[in-house]
Amino acid sequence: MMSPQFPLWTAIVTPMNDFAEIDYDSLESVIREQEVAGNGILILGSTGEGLNLSLEEKQEIVKFTKALNPVVPVMVGIGGFNLEAQIEFIKFCDDQKVDAFLLVQPIYAKPGKIGQYTWFKSLMNETKTPCMIYNVPSRAGRKMDPEVPAMLFKEFDHYMGLKEASGSIADFKAFRDAAPEAPLYCGDDNLIKEFVELGAVGHVSVASNAWPKQTKTYFELTVKGETTKLFDEWVACADLLFDAPSPTPVKALLFHKGWINTDQVRLPLMREDLSIETEEALIEADRKINLWFDDLLD
Repeated sequence: MMSPQFPLWTAIVTPMNDFAEIDYDSLESVIREQEVAGNGILILGSTGEGLNLSLEEKQEIVKFTKALNPVVPVMVGIGGFNLEAQIEFIKFCDDQKVDAFLLVQPIYAKPGKIGQYTWFKSLMNETKTPCMIYNVPSRAGRKMDPEVPAMLFKEFDHYMGLKEASGSIADFKAFRDAAPEAPLYCGDDNLIKEFVELGAVGHVSVASNAWPKQTKTYFELTVKGETTKLFDEWVACADLLFDAPSPTPVKALLFHKGWINTDQVRLPLMREDLSIETEEALIEADRKINLWFDDLLD
């Protein structure tokens, strides 16, 4: 197993063919792009449509990814609300020697503080693999209590940190204040600068699917305090990736760039929910970000 202490992780898409079946050739291409950039690889997160896939499909993706022997660590998303199913999948992934887990707060059920804590504790008791937990109220339907990661940080040596994706600076501060020494990761591409200034040690990104080196550079410049070199329109470009249900926009951009064979998503997502205007704006954003990055290299 590799050390999972990477500053930037890409929550990669799961490419599909026109019949919404997994496109493994495109998946390898996506993984190799992240390898070249030196980004950690997160498979089967929400960007990877993990909840839209069967257990067998998820297992095949894990086996396929590990068989590629990427030179960067592999993290696997664990999400749902059936505890036994999550434990079963964790044990399978441990047999495949994955490097880390991303444990999503329970969806739909909306548990309170004790339920949230006990959920994560029950999962972390089943593995010694480093675990990052994930606050994403827009998908889970409820905010994580700030005391939950603080308790897990004290109790588990393999607690890796919190991916904070509430979109709220105030919420980020609440997690930081509850456990100042616990690692925090930015989970919002449009708030990298703000979250780093508040103490984020890393970032888990959707944008780095399409802009792997560019996103890593943006994050590194922010950490170094070299903010004058940052791309002024970064936030507007990143916001476009969420102008339709994710990962629909980023898949459309990857298809336009020729990095995946189709921009197919699986129900309940629909490609038609992405407007032509947003797609054109994404292509223009891609042009601008590439120009900014090329200028940095000159």
